[in-house]
Amino acid sequence: MSTKPNDIPKPNPRNTISLKIAKDWAKRWRKLESSYNNYNDCRAFNIPLKDLQEVIDEGAASVRAYIGVEKTMVDGEKVYIEKLMMVGVDKNGKDMISSKDGLTLDDEGGNIYDFSEPCPNVCDEESPLNGG
Repeated sequence: MSTKPNDIPKPNPRNTISLKIAKDWAKRWRKLESSYNNYNDCRAFNIPLKDLQEVIDEGAASVRAYIGVEKTMVDGEKVYIEKLMMVGVDKNGKDMISSKDGLTLDDEGGNIYDFSEPCPNVCDEESPLNGG
């Protein structure tokens, strides 16, 4: 049984993830980054406009993207999936998320969005930017 990355259940239907998951993915990216790209081919991310609008609708002055790697099991095999996690950024350049304990988002904090799909597999095969 094969599953696509965005078929994996999320904490809520608005494509947000918990602070714990975001920290885990970002830490894994930083830990693996030096050798990760030698073995994995991530060229770009597809970001649906309707999902990007959710970040903007929080009153953000801009959007910041963090890179992460999700570790999951697909057909009994460990698979790493590149992630682009987005948060709103206020006019002072601060992420619009808050966490008193550093582990979970506070209720009044913003959201961390995970709605991107990495290329490959969601690619424009004819794009000159995708060629080798």
